[in-house]
Amino acid sequence: MNIYSGKNINIISFFIAIIIFLIINLILNNFSKVNFESYKLSQNIQEEKIDNQIQENIISEKNQKKAYDWYIQIDSISLNAPIAETTEMEVLSKYIGHFEDTDLKEGNVGLAAHNRGYEVNYFENLKSVKIGDEIKYYYNDFEMTYIIDTIEIIKNTDWSYLEEKTNKNKITLITCVENEPEYRRCVQATQKE
Repeated sequence: MNIYSGKNINIISFFIAIIIFLIINLILNNFSKVNFESYKLSQNIQEEKIDNQIQENIISEKNQKKAYDWYIQIDSISLNAPIAETTEMEVLSKYIGHFEDTDLKEGNVGLAAHNRGYEVNYFENLKSVKIGDEIKYYYNDFEMTYIIDTIEIIKNTDWSYLEEKTNKNKITLITCVENEPEYRRCVQATQKE
C-alpha cells in the first residue's frame, strides 16, 4: 500500500491544515489577550491619572476658594483680587496686603498693593477710579459695599487716612505714585447707605 497516494496526501494535508489553523488561532488568541490586557492596563493607568487630576483640581479649588475668602472687587477697573495679612514684600508679590493695625470688618479697613514693576500689580488701574465708584469687600462671610468719596495724593509719611477712627465704615486703599517715591495715592470709600 502506498502511503503517498492521493487520498492519503489529502488526509495528511487536511490534518496539517487543521494543526496550522489551531496554532495560528492559539497564537492570535494569546496575542489578543496580551493586547487586551495591555489595553486594560493602559486604561486603568489613564483612569488613575484622570482620578488623580480630579483630586488635584478639587484640592486646588479648595485652596483657591480659601485664598479667595478674602478679596476686593472694583468693577469700574475690572479688579477682583485676593487679600492677605500684612504689607510685607512677599505678601504684596501675590496679594493685596492688609495693614495689620487697621480693621478687618467694620471700621476702617486699610489695604495696599503694587501698581507697576512687579509680577502682580493689583492697583495698576487705581488711578482710574472716580468719586462714586463702588468697592466691594469680602472677608469670609462678611461683605460690604463702599462708595469712593476721597481720592488724594499724600506724603509717604502721612498715615492719617489709615489711623482715622470713625463711626462710619470705610475702606482705604494705598499705592505708590509713579516716579514720585515720596508720595502715595490714597483712595478712600465709605459704606454704601
